[in-house]
Amino acid sequence: MAVFALIYRYTDETDRRMEVRPRHREYLAGLAEQGTVLVAGAFADESAPGGLIIVRAGSDAEVENLVQGDPYQEAGVIAGYAIREWAPPIGPLAGEFAGG
Repeated sequence: MAVFALIYRYTDETDRRMEVRPRHREYLAGLAEQGTVLVAGAFADESAPGGLIIVRAGSDAEVENLVQGDPYQEAGVIAGYAIREWAPPIGPLAGEFAGG
């Protein structure tokens, strides 16, 4: 299993995003319980709204499937996203992301 960075860019529809946020977080929490989502959170700068989700998956296609199941995608509040395989070799948490 590889580790991927999933980077979301949100639309300016903040009210709609806040309305859907509980379902989005529930979805991610379920994936975290399965060991798929390792860490997730929104960027602090609301002038460029988005979020980062670190995912353990077998391929970028699997990550793509996670995006398609996200309530944010269904609600249309994701303006764009990028999926990048990530291999953090340095830092106190690097070992937490290794293996699977």
